[in-house]
Amino acid sequence: MTSLSSSYDPTQFETRLYQQWESSGAFKPRGEGEPYTILLPPPNVTGTLHMGHAFQHTLQDALVRYHRMRGFDALWQMGTDHAGIATEMVVARNLGQEGLTRDGLGREGFIGKVWEWKQQSGDTIERQMRRLGTSGDWSRSVFTMDPMAAQAVIEAFVKLHEQGLIYRGQRLVNWDPVLKTAISDLEVVNEEEDGHLWSISYPLVDGALADGSAFLTVATTRPETMLGDTAVMVHPDDERYAHLIGRTVKLPLTDREIPVIADAYVDREFGTGVVKVTPAHDFNDYQVGQRHKLPMINIFTPDAVTNDSVPERYRGLDRYVARKAVLADLEAAGLLVETKPHKLQVPRGDRTGQVIEPYLTDQWFVKMDGFAQRGLELVETGKIQFVPPNWISTYRHWMENIQDWCISRQLWWGHRIPAWYDEAGNIYVGRDEQEARGKAAAAHGGQAPVLRQDNDVLETWFSSALWPFSTMGWPDATAMDARGFDRYVPSSVLVTGFDIIFFWVARMIFMTDHFTGRVPFKDVYITGLIRDSHGQKMSKSKGNVLDPIDIVDGITIEDLVAKRTTGLMKPTDAPKIEKATRKEFPEGIPAFGADALRFTIAALAGHGRDIKFDMGRAEGYKNFCNKLWNATRFVLMNTEGAQFAGAPQPRTDAERWILTQLDRAAAQAAEHFAAYRFDLLAQTLYEFAWNNFCDWFVELAKPALNGDDADAAQSTRHTLLHVLERLLALLHPLVPFVTEELWQAVAPRLGITGTTIMHQPYPQAGDLDTAAFAQAEADVEWLKTMVSELRRVRSELNVKPSAAVPLLVADANPADRERLARFDSQLRFLNKLQGIELLADVADAPASATAVVGDMKLLVPLEGLVDLSAERTRLDKEIKRVEGEIAKCQGKLASETFVNNAPAAVVEQERQRLVDWRTQREALQQQRAKLG
Repeated sequence: MTSLSSSYDPTQFETRLYQQWESSGAFKPRGEGEPYTILLPPPNVTGTLHMGHAFQHTLQDALVRYHRMRGFDALWQMGTDHAGIATEMVVARNLGQEGLTRDGLGREGFIGKVWEWKQQSGDTIERQMRRLGTSGDWSRSVFTMDPMAAQAVIEAFVKLHEQGLIYRGQRLVNWDPVLKTAISDLEVVNEEEDGHLWSISYPLVDGALADGSAFLTVATTRPETMLGDTAVMVHPDDERYAHLIGRTVKLPLTDREIPVIADAYVDREFGTGVVKVTPAHDFNDYQVGQRHKLPMINIFTPDAVTNDSVPERYRGLDRYVARKAVLADLEAAGLLVETKPHKLQVPRGDRTGQVIEPYLTDQWFVKMDGFAQRGLELVETGKIQFVPPNWISTYRHWMENIQDWCISRQLWWGHRIPAWYDEAGNIYVGRDEQEARGKAAAAHGGQAPVLRQDNDVLETWFSSALWPFSTMGWPDATAMDARGFDRYVPSSVLVTGFDIIFFWVARMIFMTDHFTGRVPFKDVYITGLIRDSHGQKMSKSKGNVLDPIDIVDGITIEDLVAKRTTGLMKPTDAPKIEKATRKEFPEGIPAFGADALRFTIAALAGHGRDIKFDMGRAEGYKNFCNKLWNATRFVLMNTEGAQFAGAPQPRTDAERWILTQLDRAAAQAAEHFAAYRFDLLAQTLYEFAWNNFCDWFVELAKPALNGDDADAAQSTRHTLLHVLERLLALLHPLVPFVTEELWQAVAPRLGITGTTIMHQPYPQAGDLDTAAFAQAEADVEWLKTMVSELRRVRSELNVKPSAAVPLLVADANPADRERLARFDSQLRFLNKLQGIELLADVADAPASATAVVGDMKLLVPLEGLVDLSAERTRLDKEIKRVEGEIAKCQGKLASETFVNNAPAAVVEQERQRLVDWRTQREALQQQRAKLG
């Protein structure tokens, strides 16, 4: 007997196997073969993994395991990201629960707390990745704040500054007034909200409109920012206002006059065709201000409170308090023309939920013109391939409309900008303070002045942009040699989401090219986003987040509700989220195991679409693992004590057929891996495993195993073991745990050496010459049809499985007769037949249940077997169904559109279907007539 337990239980072996793999060094590159490298997009050390991580990590792991088995020198470069803003927020929130504050601890004390958090969170993330089966080389793992990575960041900044590609300047940025830092576009969520549109009169200083009015009316959704207006603007071709261009208006509530300017940005058809221009508080207005050289008046402090640039009575007010005061004074002055409801896109910070302020501030920037041109060239010329290729258009759009990159953040956690200032504000950039002091001394005649380092840190995307080469030791030559820079750069493929094509992918492309002269990766496989079963994006605020580990190990409904409702930005959402969660998961989530989750992800990973995660699919694929488990137990029980070596020499048609199917599955698997079609890969392997092997070959093997031909029985045992071992190898990249556990039991019986399946060769088409098996394949397909039809008849007649039935066969041609004789024992065994009798004429048959295979009629006499009245009802129902199919075929063939436009082969196929259905109807009608 086998040592496998009687039932599939992933909790009994998944963790054990992973520990064995890792401790044995199975994930390390083997140093032989062509290099195959994947860079893990480093997850943030802000807590736990989410379903997006599980989705992308599964696909990357499948690729790495596949290429490792193909003999490649496979490296999966592990690592995590420090995630500046997100991590600061988490740690600050945790400190608040302890009665501590960031400012109270000071910079060094706070950073110390963040490192403590990183250790805890990083360990959690890596533990979760291991639970999912991640086969990366953990010994090479890099954290973006590690000394090696930090050295790369400093070197890149200094070099870019020396080359004039990094500068410090004042520009408009996304500003979070809670965090008091600039943030990237990716960290801004634009949501439609209910608001208002206010129309305000701006008095003309000189001149009037055609109707005699002395005001220009503008509409705005942010009346408080009018205190920072520096112009009003009309379209240059708008005849209504042409005579006013160059004149001025009085800015309401202030003592300032501002000009009327003309710019094609204005939409003449919207509102009055006049708009206010606030260059320091609107991104579009900023561009207008640049074109017309308008003053930039910032009216807010870093926490969105009005500053001294506004009239005294409005100073020191929160922006929304200032709005109320401005509106009240406008109305009192008779300048508020209209207030009406208005839907508008409101930008909010994804971390704080606060409205983001376009804010004019001094920041560090990277010049992007040259980088964008080069980054686009590398993709357009095919040096980097996008999969699917349609994402190139998105990439191109971003690169052609690029702005200089703001890389500074007003945080403490991160890579501190290597720039120092003297008392006059002069900047000295160096790899360390000593180098900066040397530059300062040279500028001051040999005497170094007192310097202070810039308080800002670099945004996370800057260090992430260096990931392809900072993980390989750059710029230290010794580290580069030790980590295999020349061997593993560029990497083979980057697997990532479409939402960071610009923020990360593009930046890695041009930064790697700039510093190393290489592309960072050859392929970019762009995945969709993983959503809930209703197609909604998973988010904490919606309460529909799924933790992949909860799917793997299970979770009670109480714990799931607590997890989804704790720490909500709006605690009032908790009852609604709890209700929805209990409705969807009344008993919680059962444990499916890592393999079932992984196979579900692969099966859903189609190109060019987001993924609706269906828990029912996970249940189905757990059943698939169970099916594989039971089939293996059957094989092991029927090969007890057997020992084989080499490829099987098949003696039966069933063996030849399954070996042909194995060869075809291997060929299709290679095609799907090459095209990153994990969904088709999963479908191919599922069908081969479940239908061809577990259902059919296991059944077709039973007659040989239980027959009198000892040679056929032994050959069948060998083929069962061989095909099962190769099937496990085919499946291993997708379901590594169950395949390893089963392989450990199967491999010894084939004399296979090695401690793990992941170092066995991946099945390839042509491993076994199956060219001579074509006839056997056709014969077995015939046998399968026979067995299926007879089983259908038995099922419809509700014949007990133990009851033996006679089979009468009419209209059999010579080929059918030969096959009936050859497969006599298999047909008797698989369909519980008393015997098979050939009839000269179907008219001679007694009342029988009928099935049709080709031209051949299969008849099962009904006398003593079934209720004849029930069989009449069944036949009437079946005749009606067949007549419906005939009508469908006739309808298609009667359509000139179908006949003239469909491919000839399709039309011919439809004609043949009509012939077949008519043949079946005739046989059924004959049978029905016999029953009276």
